[in-house]
Amino acid sequence: MCAMRGRRENWKDYYLVVLDLCVKKGLAILFSTVAAPFCIPISSAPGFHFFWIGEFVKEVSTMVCSALRRVAHVRVYLVRKASGVSRGHQHQALGSRPAASEFAARGAPGSVVELLGKPYPQDDYSNLSQKVLSRVGRNLHNQQHHPLWLIKERVKEHFYKQYVGRFGTPLFSVYDDLSPVVTTWQNFDSLLIPAGHPSRKKGDNYYLNRTHMLRAHTSAHQWDLLHAGLDAFLVVGDVYRRDQIDSQHYPVFHQLEAVRLFSKHELFAGIKNGESLQLFEQSSRSAHKQETHTMEAMKLVEFDLKQTLTRLVTHLFGDGLDIRWVDCYFPFTHPSFEMEINFHGEWLEVLGCGVMEQQLVNSAGAQDRVGWAFGLGLERLAMILYDIPDIRLFWSEDERFLKQFLVSDINQKVKFQPLSKYPAVINDISFWLPSENYSENDFYDLVRTIGGDLVEKVDLIDKFEHPK
Repeated sequence: MCAMRGRRENWKDYYLVVLDLCVKKGLAILFSTVAAPFCIPISSAPGFHFFWIGEFVKEVSTMVCSALRRVAHVRVYLVRKASGVSRGHQHQALGSRPAASEFAARGAPGSVVELLGKPYPQDDYSNLSQKVLSRVGRNLHNQQHHPLWLIKERVKEHFYKQYVGRFGTPLFSVYDDLSPVVTTWQNFDSLLIPAGHPSRKKGDNYYLNRTHMLRAHTSAHQWDLLHAGLDAFLVVGDVYRRDQIDSQHYPVFHQLEAVRLFSKHELFAGIKNGESLQLFEQSSRSAHKQETHTMEAMKLVEFDLKQTLTRLVTHLFGDGLDIRWVDCYFPFTHPSFEMEINFHGEWLEVLGCGVMEQQLVNSAGAQDRVGWAFGLGLERLAMILYDIPDIRLFWSEDERFLKQFLVSDINQKVKFQPLSKYPAVINDISFWLPSENYSENDFYDLVRTIGGDLVEKVDLIDKFEHPK
C-alpha cells in the first residue's frame, strides 16, 4: 500500500488509479478519501495501462464506464457506491485527461523516438516517459531571472572575477548549452565506471536505447572537453535520474561542474624549491593519494580545490560560514570529499569533489597534468538560499513564483513567499505487483506521467507477500 499526496486546489477532486503493474493476475486497488472510500477489483488486462477516476466522487461510476468504452477486455465493478461530495467542489470543470500516447513509458523495439531533432531507434533498454521527454530542452538554467539562472550567474560571476588568465581574460570557460543526450560511453566508461556498476541500472537512468541516454551528470562531458585541450571549465546543464516522489527529488535537475588541470610549473610556482618537485611517481595507492601522484602534488591540488570551494560558498552564503569536509567515494576522483556547511544551525551537504583520477586525465590526452573536479546541484543551492521548500516549484510557470526572482542585482537576497495555503489531500492505494522485472522507479514514472507535479509525495506504507 502507498499514500499519494497533493494540494486540494490542484487535484480538483480527481483520483488517479494506476493499473500498468497488472500483467498476469487481477489487480485490486483500494482508493480511500475522507469523503468517499471505495474498492475496485480489476481483472487481468493485457495491454491496459491506466485510466482516470473522475473528478466528482458522486460520478465515479460514470467515469469508470467512460474508461471502459475506451479500453477493451477490462471489467470493473464498483463494490461501494461513492457519495458525499465535499461542498464547494461540485461545479468544478473536469480536468483534461492525457492522450494514450502520453502514457507510454518505454518505446517498442523497432520504433524511433525523435529528440532535439535527431532520431533514436528504440530497443529493450528504452525507458523514457513522455513526462520526462517534455522537460528536455526547457533549460531552466538559461531562462533569465529564473532562480536556477540566478545561481548559475552568481557562480559564473565569481569565477570570472576571481580567476583570470595571462591575458586578462577569464581562466574558466563556460558551457551551458551542451546536449543532454550522451552515449553510455560518455556517461559511464569515460569516467571509469565499470560494467555492472549499480549506477548503470535501467531502474536509475533514462535510456533512449542501449547506446544513448539522457545524461545522469554533467561529468559526462569531462572527457570530451579535456580531449579538446581545455584545462579549466564549467559545465552547466539538466541531468536525468529516475527517483522517488517527494519535495526533495525530481527526475530532472540541474548540475554545475568545474574542472581545473595544472602543469608542473603552474602547481609548484611560488613553492620553495618547487622546481625540484615532481607531479608523478610509481608507488602504491592509499586512502590519501593515487599510485601515480606524489604526495606533494596531491596535497597542493587538494588544497587548491578546497580553497576554491571555500571562496565560492562564502561568496554565495556570506562570511562566517562553518564548513566541514567528509571523505567519500566517486569512481572518477581520489581522494574524494563532500562539502557540508552549517546553515541556520543545520549541517547540509552542498557538493561533491576530489582529485581527478589520473587514468581519466591520461586517456583524454593530458598526461603531463593533474587536476581537480567538483559538481553541485543548482536546485540544492537555490532551495537553501531562497528558502524554496519544493523542488517541483522550479518548473512552475506561475507568475506569482517567477516574479519573486525578477531582481536588478543577481546577488540580491530573495526569500520565497508560498503560493498556497491549502492543506494536503492524501489518498491511499493498494495493488498487486508483478513478481519479476519491477522497480519502484517504474511506479514513480507512471505516477508522474499521469498525475504530473500535482502528486507531491508517494510513500510506501506497507507490503505483503503471500506465503504460497
